[in-house]
Amino acid sequence: QVQLVESGGGLVQPGGSLRLSCLASGFPFSSYWMSWYRQGLGNERDEVAGISAGSRTREYSESVKGRFTISRDGAKSTVYLQMDNLKPEDTAVYFCSVFRDGRRHWGQGTKVTVSS
Repeated sequence: QVQLVESGGGLVQPGGSLRLSCLASGFPFSSYWMSWYRQGLGNERDEVAGISAGSRTREYSESVKGRFTISRDGAKSTVYLQMDNLKPEDTAVYFCSVFRDGRRHWGQGTKVTVSS
């Protein structure tokens, strides 16, 4: 079955950087669009970045464009989210996701807190 395991979250000061990782298994990773979502306290879960199967297409929400970079490594079945110039409003639980078998699959999430 699909498994997505996120890591790399933590506490960082405003202006700092973090890199999130998501290890995928249970499906042909290199054939699927992969996404990162986030959910802040009291907010809906929103997509912040997505990357096509061959990495040719990358999409970002307006709130993170120019600060976040999504990438993937097929040999490691891992998708990354490099987050730079972090702001307090980036504080959220970040989830890796793939749409397969007619539904969206989620990891357990990794918490990112941006605070001084």
